[in-house]
Amino acid sequence: MDLGLKGKNVLVVASSQGIGKAIAQTLVQEGSNVMLASRNEIKLNLVKEELELYESGKVDWVQCDLTKPEEIKAMVEKTVNRFGGLDILVNNAGGPPAGGFEDMDDEKWNAAFELNLLSYIRVIRAALPHLKENGGRIINIASSSIREPIPGLILSNTFRMGIVGLAKTLADEFAPYNILVNTVAPGRILTERISQLDEVNAVKSGKTLDEVARTAEDAIPLKRSGTPEEFAKVVAFLVSDANTYMTGSSFFVDGGKLRSV
Repeated sequence: MDLGLKGKNVLVVASSQGIGKAIAQTLVQEGSNVMLASRNEIKLNLVKEELELYESGKVDWVQCDLTKPEEIKAMVEKTVNRFGGLDILVNNAGGPPAGGFEDMDDEKWNAAFELNLLSYIRVIRAALPHLKENGGRIINIASSSIREPIPGLILSNTFRMGIVGLAKTLADEFAPYNILVNTVAPGRILTERISQLDEVNAVKSGKTLDEVARTAEDAIPLKRSGTPEEFAKVVAFLVSDANTYMTGSSFFVDGGKLRSV
């Protein structure tokens, strides 16, 4: 199936590794022009060189600290100037620290709010004038915690829910411009973030990392973790011409882990 992604101009935020990198790779393979963004210049350059081997869409990168509004504005401007427009925005950010309510002071709450919710708002605000020109797609990467809160992740549980409310509201407001806004929520997808959380759980439980991983995967009907590439395929479909009538929805890529209907 031709997804109609060839020549589309895309900004993938937090794309130097993990889920963001996999999304960027999938869209480049489909012929899209992709702007990579993160704080790590070295990783960005390595990913750019890797994706350019596909000899498909154009690839470039921009350094951006998502807690700095001026860098967010510059990130969007570089994307538009480099590719001549913006058709697709993939909002993404690293997860906040693990811990319970009593572990978090105001500084940690404020930092998580700024990175995991306010950054999404700021990026969308900067991208909106360009997305309105020809219609477009916005994907907000969240977490399966938007359906079932995850123990020990109070910050993520709180602000990921805000992403859902934001996306649902914007789907209504942006519909007249033919901009589709959806949320995609990963379950246990093998990334550096999952490795970090496994380490935290291993310390708390006294189990080995292998035991923690096995316990987590045993709770998944498919009995395994997902890959970033599997997750990226869902995003590629949602931003493609194959999706013209789904907006304001949340999609879960979790191997069937969530038991709620």
